[in-house]
Amino acid sequence: MPFVERPFEGLPGETDLVAMREIVPAATATVRTTAEHGARDVQLVTLLPDFLPALHREDGTLLVALQTASNSGDASRDVAAALLAGLELGPGQPLRTTGILEPGPRLQDILDLEVVPEAAVHDSFSFWLAEGAADDPEIAGALEAANENIVPTVKVEGATSAYWCRMSREFLRWVRPEDTEQVFDALARLQVERASAVDQDAKFAGAFRTCGLLIPVWELARGTEADELAGPVAELDARFAEALAATEPLNADERRARAGIVSRQVGLR
Repeated sequence: MPFVERPFEGLPGETDLVAMREIVPAATATVRTTAEHGARDVQLVTLLPDFLPALHREDGTLLVALQTASNSGDASRDVAAALLAGLELGPGQPLRTTGILEPGPRLQDILDLEVVPEAAVHDSFSFWLAEGAADDPEIAGALEAANENIVPTVKVEGATSAYWCRMSREFLRWVRPEDTEQVFDALARLQVERASAVDQDAKFAGAFRTCGLLIPVWELARGTEADELAGPVAELDARFAEALAATEPLNADERRARAGIVSRQVGLR
């Protein structure tokens, strides 16, 4: 499989798909296959039990995971292969593996691009199960164990693919759709202007690079809740847009700031 640096490019909702694959523990998003593949609604999900690629729930809902145990050089091809194989499953059947993949249809080839997936973040993995299935004590126990590992995560209202999470303390992670080099430049301009923070009590912490996109990360003031971020994030987005639109070369201070930001990036996968 050839390596594809930006596998979800061209798909509507690209940044949410990247977030679901890399930084969000429990979320779902609805997509629809093309008429050639049955015009069927499918749930893309972050994760399935035992890292299954796909699961056909008892109620007929097909779940296809973005986070799996094995990956080729093209995440879009991986997910598309699981989706197509999942369409052949009967109710209640899991897809254990997609095998060794060769080049073939990608999500861009099999999804209706008029349907825009939007990540819905959950505080449990209950979406694994059809309604009522969790009444079984054994299943309920397994689900509870899985839920204990979920990092509390909330999508920031009004912002595209910006996610609050709470670990040892609170953070904002924001998947940016722009070219990564442009994002680095914009962050450097903002940092020199002392305008790169979400608010006066937050600080820019670094960035993840994954799926061809950059995910800047801010460390928030201790105790910050997700519902406090809508206004500050909107203001930061406006400053970001202005910095992205700048065309003049970076000055010496901005180049030094950029070098520091680049040195703090972390590659995922």
